[in-house]
Amino acid sequence: MSVAAITVASMSAGVITEYDRWMARWEPDSRGRLEAAALALYGERGFDDTTVAEIAGRAGLTERTFFRYFADKREVLFSGAGALQELLVSAVASAPDSAAPIDAVVAALEGAGAMLQERREFARQRQSIITANAELRERELIKLASLASALADALRQRGVADPAASLTAETGIAVFKVAFECWVDESNQRDLPQVIRESLAELKAVTAGK
Repeated sequence: MSVAAITVASMSAGVITEYDRWMARWEPDSRGRLEAAALALYGERGFDDTTVAEIAGRAGLTERTFFRYFADKREVLFSGAGALQELLVSAVASAPDSAAPIDAVVAALEGAGAMLQERREFARQRQSIITANAELRERELIKLASLASALADALRQRGVADPAASLTAETGIAVFKVAFECWVDESNQRDLPQVIRESLAELKAVTAGK
């Protein structure tokens, strides 16, 4: 092979190598890859002993890419809270005027449950990680409290006065929390909206003295 041919071949190899690196860096679904890598590492090493650098490395991405999607390693587990709150508030606001406050809230929760249903395995892994870490459990409680506050505000916008608005919102979130914990159990194969409906039915039966 001539020197010129060798030079061209070397240049081509270099271009291909750089292209491959570029493609790896910009491969689609970076967010999903980072989530999967984080959950795997949290499960293997524990949340506290996992670094952002390790998450990015496992995903085949850079730390800079990680921070494009998440503020810190906790947000891998909590980044969907804003979208969930927006969905719940919108659903309560659009409920029929004839709907009782608790029914409007539970219908909103069922809608959220239908969305979460598509990510059941992620939810199960996430819950296991949160349960094992006191800081994350506290963060989860703060998130649920924020959802309850937003739901109460949405009910007030519908004309529900306090304390009924706050009581209804807190009750709805309690139903959701219990249903969610039941749903992520490996032995439970029912859909989340169904579990939410069943949990509300049980609560109504208890409060009715049945």
